[in-house]
Amino acid sequence: MPPAEPSAEPDAVPADHGSAERSGTEPSGTESSGSSADGDTTDGGAGVEDTLDLELTEELLALIAGERGTGAARTQVTHELLGDPGTWPPALTAAGEFALLPVRPERDLAVVSRWMNDPAVAAFWELSGPESVTADHLRPQLEGDGRSIPCLGVLDGTPMSYWEIYRADLDPLARHYPARPHDTGVHLLIGGVNNRGRGVGTTLLRAVADLVLDNLPRCGRVVAEPDLRNTPSVSAFLSAGFRFSAEVDLPDKRAALMIRDRTYRAQL
Repeated sequence: MPPAEPSAEPDAVPADHGSAERSGTEPSGTESSGSSADGDTTDGGAGVEDTLDLELTEELLALIAGERGTGAARTQVTHELLGDPGTWPPALTAAGEFALLPVRPERDLAVVSRWMNDPAVAAFWELSGPESVTADHLRPQLEGDGRSIPCLGVLDGTPMSYWEIYRADLDPLARHYPARPHDTGVHLLIGGVNNRGRGVGTTLLRAVADLVLDNLPRCGRVVAEPDLRNTPSVSAFLSAGFRFSAEVDLPDKRAALMIRDRTYRAQL
C-alpha cells in the first residue's frame, strides 16, 4: 500500500488494506479504498499515545475469553454473504490457536484505534487520530449488509491483529479485475511489534485464507491487493500460498493482485 514497510522481512508489514476506490467507507458496508483510508494525519508522536508496546487490559481479555467460550453477546452479523466468522472453528497454527472475532465497538474500539495510531500502521491505513476516526471507518461495515466484516484476530486468547473479510466480487475492487462470484478479500494489520518480523504474519495469512475456504464453500478464491511497491507484503502473501495474478491500477495505487485458489491450495 503506501510506501513499503521499512523491515525487509516478508511478514513484517503491519497493515495491508484497501479496496479499489477511495471515497470513505461505502454506505453498503464494503470497505472502500486503496491501501489507506485517511483520518487524521497525526503522526506517532505529538498527541498520540505510544502504541508499540500496547498492553491489553485484563478486562478486555476476560471479555473475549468469555465470549469465545460461550458465544454470549456476539456481534450481530448478517450471514447471507459471508457467514459469521465468529462461529468458524479456530485454526491451529505454528504460532498458536487463532480465531476471528467480529468487532464490537463497545469492547474493541479502544484497542483497534490504538493500533491505528501506531506509526507503522498509520502509514498504511491512515486512520490515526481520535477513536472517532476508527469508529467512522467501522460503522458502515457494522451497519451494512454484511459484505464486509471487521474482526479481531485472537491468538491463544489474546487479540493481536485486525482483519476485514469482504466480498471482493461486490466491492469496488471488482471494477478493476475479472472478479468471479463469491471471491472473498482480506485486509489486515498486525497490532503489536512483538508479532511482526518473525513469521506470524505469513502464518496467519495462510490460516485466514484456509478459514475462508473451509467455511465458505461457494468461495473459490481468496484475493488481496497490496501496493506493488510494498514488497514485504507481496512476499508475505506469496509465502502464504497466494499467487501473483496481475498488476492492477486502482485509484490511489498500483496494486499486486494476489489470489489463493481453492483448486491449488494443497500445492501452494
